[in-house]
Amino acid sequence: MAVPGWLERLRAAGKTALVQDGKRKIHYLFEDGKEMAEEYDMKTGQLMSRKWREKNTLGGSGKWQVEVGEPTSPLLGALESELITESSSNPVFMRKDTLSSFQWRIRNLPYPKEVYSVSVEQEQRCCVIRTTNKKYYKKFSIPDLDRYHLPLDAAALSFTHANNTLIITYQKPKEILAAEEQLQKELKKIKAVNSGDGDCKTQ
Repeated sequence: MAVPGWLERLRAAGKTALVQDGKRKIHYLFEDGKEMAEEYDMKTGQLMSRKWREKNTLGGSGKWQVEVGEPTSPLLGALESELITESSSNPVFMRKDTLSSFQWRIRNLPYPKEVYSVSVEQEQRCCVIRTTNKKYYKKFSIPDLDRYHLPLDAAALSFTHANNTLIITYQKPKEILAAEEQLQKELKKIKAVNSGDGDCKTQ
């Protein structure tokens, strides 16, 4: 079974932990040089953000790519985002999970709920958002399912619309819930430092 594959990679990665502003921040360094940074809410254990970074062609650190959480952050080049700003009325796509589901929010979509359809494309391993008025179209994958080699399940997918925001929910399969529970137990064993205590401690 492939589930331990990703868990084993997480276990084998070098990890540092930092507690700051009610969040537990975990930094992973994998054998291939990739980095992953996650932030969890200390009270709920809820994943608030996940970012990835790879070495660039010159061997330096590339830019952080956001997988979960707000798509733009002051840490991701405040100067660039000031110079090139998108129209504030453009749709903004972001992932914001809950404990039991993967969830995506697309802001600035004013059309009524009946305009949208959200479906699973099994062969391409992605979900597709379409609108009957042809105003919005998007494909997106669920990296977590790919990492655990799990199939997409159309029955797990649902959506709603409120306040000009389309909210898409995909119920986490039991394999991922179990793996996340195991991972949380392990992350709690890492001795975290509070901000201001100096460098992060490595596992």
